[in-house]
Amino acid sequence: MILAAGCVLWRPAPGAAGAAGAAGAGGIEIALVHRPKYDDWSHPKGKLKRGETLAACAVREVAEETGQSCELGARLPSVHYLAQGRPKEVHYWAARALGGTFTPGREVDALVWLPPARARARLTQPRDRELLDALLATPVR
Repeated sequence: MILAAGCVLWRPAPGAAGAAGAAGAGGIEIALVHRPKYDDWSHPKGKLKRGETLAACAVREVAEETGQSCELGARLPSVHYLAQGRPKEVHYWAARALGGTFTPGREVDALVWLPPARARARLTQPRDRELLDALLATPVR
């Protein structure tokens, strides 16, 4: 079993007075990363390192893939699928972006911030759209 963790990373939309109420209120943007190896758009995530907690892995992967520091919020559903024939389990959190600078790299070559409806349309995998829907159903602070 491959264990991994990641986040549905969000921030208040520019000009929004915070993200009062539910994330679905329209005052947020969602971070999506493009992975050239798979030519897909997804939420930041990655494999657990030896001795690392799932939460620490999620925060590290957000930093590595987006350049953002973040604050973990509510747990979101875990996702299970086969990756190159091996079972993979990815644990997710809602996470508020606290700031940082994106630098394109070999693993992630682009980062976009989009309103939820546009993010949902850009996501490649249905499982990632389900995670976004879970975030939108979750109150955020």
